Amino acid sequence: MRRRTEEPVATGSGATPASPPSWRVPFNRAFESGKELELVGEAMAGGHIAGGGRFTARAEALLGEILGGRSRALLTTSCTHALELAALLLEVGPGDEVVLPSFTFVSVANAFVLRGARPVFVDCRRDTLNIDESLVPAAIGPRTRAVVAMHYAGVGCDLAALARATEERGVPLVEDAAHGLFGSWCGRPLGTVGRLATLSFHETKNVSCGEGGALVVNDPELVARAEVLREKGTDRSRFQRGEVDKYRWIDVGSSWVLSELLAAFLLAQLEARERIQTARRRIWQEYAAALAGWAAAHGTLLPRVPDDCGSAYHLFHLLLPTPAARDGLMAHLRSRGILAVFHYLPLHDSPMGRRFGYRRGDLPVAEWASERLLRLPLFASLDPASQEHVIAAVLEFSA
Repeated sequence: MRRRTEEPVATGSGATPASPPSWRVPFNRAFESGKELELVGEAMAGGHIAGGGRFTARAEALLGEILGGRSRALLTTSCTHALELAALLLEVGPGDEVVLPSFTFVSVANAFVLRGARPVFVDCRRDTLNIDESLVPAAIGPRTRAVVAMHYAGVGCDLAALARATEERGVPLVEDAAHGLFGSWCGRPLGTVGRLATLSFHETKNVSCGEGGALVVNDPELVARAEVLREKGTDRSRFQRGEVDKYRWIDVGSSWVLSELLAAFLLAQLEARERIQTARRRIWQEYAAALAGWAAAHGTLLPRVPDDCGSAYHLFHLLLPTPAARDGLMAHLRSRGILAVFHYLPLHDSPMGRRFGYRRGDLPVAEWASERLLRLPLFASLDPASQEHVIAAVLEFSA
């Protein structure tokens, strides 16, 4: 089927489709705190715009505080690169296997496939669309090098079950918290339970610098090497702190350091996090309240947040009763000037997935969700009148 150019790409991208001026309500609009250009200007005036400067340090320190003070956050050029750094840090290599959800973004698989590992895909839960923790123990085998769990829409996975399954088998747990910053599980910030975690600051995320990410290191024994791998395999971070008089090539690595300009932009966003989250929570809750009756009458499922989870309010999605109903509602909203979009295409049911021996029907819940899911506009600057327009348009539609 031919897709319009403003729709997500066929890999099931989480990226925002290009929003032409005709959209009355775009799917996403990056938040502006009002301080971004000021801090970027300070970085430029300071004469140091490459990575590893004072804005990087401030942003990483603030992330550490947000995550509870026990984790070390290392800014990276993207969440994709944070995942690649995690794969390298865990020494994933040819012949290894990595357990991960099929219903996720392609970077989660690619980071480990690039190291020569084979992805072992696991189906998702119907209620949260997170990895089905009950299927993970059977997926772990003698070659498993890591288990990756993504917190879909900013709602935490069952981390107790996942931690139990991985710890019993001596396998590291990696949290993909690209959606999860500011969310929690049993009172703990998402991204602080696994040995490693990754964050995204892409323009679609709650806080953004356009493109960016972070590796969250929860194992103190991995911090020093993580710094080296991120800095092209050198001890440049120690040199910048004055701990050595020169830096040398001491390990493998790549160039994954975020520039000071983007770190400054990100810092402004992180400092405005309470404003951002207050707005997103209000919008999310208004959708949930206004659409509950319509959803029940039309066989549509709304997002579910388990009692032990605190949502990051990253996405608000609908699960329509049929693929035709999803496509119909998407078209109906577009006719009203509203850009609502689908999400991931399951990784197992893809050309690359088939190269690893998977086929359609192997993971039915991921396939069911992908065909029925529609994401509504949700961004911190979405004004009440625009949200009411979205809600009214949904209520007009008969699934």
